[in-house]
Amino acid sequence: MRKASFAPVVDADTRILILGSLPGDASLAAAQYYAHPRNQFWRLLGAVLAVPLADMPYPQRLAAMQQHGVGLWDVVAEASRRGSLDSAIRDARANPLAELVASLPALRVVAFNGQTAGKAAPQLAASGVPVLVLPSSSPAHTLAFDKKLQEWQALGRYCD
Repeated sequence: MRKASFAPVVDADTRILILGSLPGDASLAAAQYYAHPRNQFWRLLGAVLAVPLADMPYPQRLAAMQQHGVGLWDVVAEASRRGSLDSAIRDARANPLAELVASLPALRVVAFNGQTAGKAAPQLAASGVPVLVLPSSSPAHTLAFDKKLQEWQALGRYCD
């Protein structure tokens, strides 16, 4: 049951870095970030960027996201986990977040997708980059889409 995160999707123009916890089973099977059909990530980010990301094929989603200065990664490099719930993560090994953040010259904010990912925020305190802990886009987090979007809109101030 050992599961591993994907490579980061970033470049020198990344201004917003969104960090999840660890890809769920649907994402791992599809080899795509946020592939579960009920995960609201692409709808939320698309609403913030005013781009219909959820309607695009995956490669175009990533390209459009990066054109808007947004990058993705996960706080967990690998862990044991039965199923997809964050609460089932065991024996986690962290990704080197501070190293990645230090390598992104245009970075303006790091946003954590959910409370589990947000527990890694203190690792970045020395970087001086602002951090946001946003409501999880996971279907397991039952907050209504509109309520999630209200908080995700805070990313808009970091978009150019």
